Amino acid sequence: MRPLPCVPGVAAAAALLLLLLPRARADEHEHTYQDKEEVVLWMNTVGPYHNRQETYKYFSLPFCVGSKKSISHYHETLGEALQGVELEFSGLDIKFKDDVMPATYCEIDLDKEKRDAFVYAIKNHYWYQMYIDDLPIWGIVGEADENGEDYYLWTYKKLEIGFNGNRIVDVNLTSEGKVKLVPNTKIQMSYSVKWKKSDVKFEDRFDKYLDPSFFQHRIHWFSIFNSFMMVIFLVGLVSMILMRTLRKDYARYSKEEEMDDMDRDLGDEYGWKQVHGDVFRPSSHPLIFSSLIGSGCQIFAVSLIVIIVAMIEDLYTERGSMLSTAIFVYAATSPVNGYFGGSLYARQGGRRWIKQMFIGAFLIPAMVCGTAFFINFIAIYYHASRAIPFGTMVAVCCICFFVILPLNLVGTILGRNLSGQPNFPCRVNAVPRPIPEKKWFMEPAVIVCLGGILPFGSIFIEMYFIFTSFWAYKIYYVYGFMMLVLVILCIVTVCVTIVCTYFLLNAEDYRWQWTSFLSAASTAIYVYMYSFYYYFFKTKMYGLFQTSFYFGYMAVFSTALGIMCGAIGYMGTSAFVRKIYTNVKID
Repeated sequence: MRPLPCVPGVAAAAALLLLLLPRARADEHEHTYQDKEEVVLWMNTVGPYHNRQETYKYFSLPFCVGSKKSISHYHETLGEALQGVELEFSGLDIKFKDDVMPATYCEIDLDKEKRDAFVYAIKNHYWYQMYIDDLPIWGIVGEADENGEDYYLWTYKKLEIGFNGNRIVDVNLTSEGKVKLVPNTKIQMSYSVKWKKSDVKFEDRFDKYLDPSFFQHRIHWFSIFNSFMMVIFLVGLVSMILMRTLRKDYARYSKEEEMDDMDRDLGDEYGWKQVHGDVFRPSSHPLIFSSLIGSGCQIFAVSLIVIIVAMIEDLYTERGSMLSTAIFVYAATSPVNGYFGGSLYARQGGRRWIKQMFIGAFLIPAMVCGTAFFINFIAIYYHASRAIPFGTMVAVCCICFFVILPLNLVGTILGRNLSGQPNFPCRVNAVPRPIPEKKWFMEPAVIVCLGGILPFGSIFIEMYFIFTSFWAYKIYYVYGFMMLVLVILCIVTVCVTIVCTYFLLNAEDYRWQWTSFLSAASTAIYVYMYSFYYYFFKTKMYGLFQTSFYFGYMAVFSTALGIMCGAIGYMGTSAFVRKIYTNVKID
């Protein structure tokens, strides 16, 4: 049979995107078992309880492995590899519905070096994570006595596994067998397995890991209500003030048409109408500005789609699925970046559209990958599981060049051809109008600093829950709240930037493009400042690795949020500016 023709670039793009999708296998991936069929206990990572992101391979501590033949594991998704999942077979013999009485599975020959490793882990409150049928299990390595002189290792893993039909629906671990760590002794590691019938449905087996009391207590509902009232107030305020002010302006300018030349010359010579010949002048640095707007629109599209998918699919039930979905959606929405960035650059008269396309395509990936690679060097130094494998880095780079860039090119071409022609309601003057002096609080720098306060105020309580879910042991699952907060953030951002832009134009300052973008983007500054407060007062993180990891990725998160808010603010303000100048009769 003759093979079908294939475009190399399309084939490469399809192959790379398939890397992001979960691949089906037998065993636990089907989540169904026959009686006495093998059930795999995977050992994942170990690390300090207060530094959640500082994790190491489980067998980096001198634990011993069971006698059963090793089973290899591979990273099924790109998200799993990037999140430092390091599954290794425990060597324990576990069969479905087959109880195991307490039995020794290996022995540790505890010399001084191994004892010191365990003592260090116990001093730093090391916890480890395991998986059975994709259900996470946590256990503590050991504990110290009250005086901190003697250290004890938990040597007995008591597993209770609940089943419903031919599916595993519950796993519980009890650590017992406390043994004092004494050099040059032998420590026996043992386990037992007890199977019990459960009424929990397979679809509800992750409910035990959720914390409704944390995510839905009064302060959460209060934050939503407070933000909603802020939206109502801002929308009403903007509607009342601007519409009344604009109505007066329209009436005054209509009255000017009935005046003779002398009265018109003696009339008011100020206001937003005076800059009609410069308000649609291209922004300074249009190439960078267009790239930021395109990237912000793409981030908004990715946020919206991922939240909707998370609401429908419960992504928290699969390892790395949230990150894999975000990467896949980001790659797939690259035409959005090219369309909005390319069309805006064309309307502003830009000629180096290929350079703009490259900057727009690689702006966010370069920021994220640059930060990740920098932290990766620290992770490699610490031998942490968070160190990104070389193959994964190559895969990410290939996705950028063979998926994101071509799709961005398609979006750029469509944007330039469909909406790249200037269609401003006012003619742009050949010579820029001088900007008059104004009061200090009307300067763009002051407006930019103040513009992000209200948008941050509408989301900062939700930021606490998001931070806690990522930097502490909480699973975020209330994506309906997140969707509502995203809508509120968009409305507040647009309203605030419209007010700021109107005051700026009324002061006869036509530099509104960058001002509207930066006043909304300044929300990121307040979010990053809040991250400092959260780190020092809400966590017990410590060490170079965790500190660099935290502030590095918080800088990426804050910057991406700022670019998204800036693009939303600019798009809303642009529609407002076009509207008011369309309705004014200008000679």
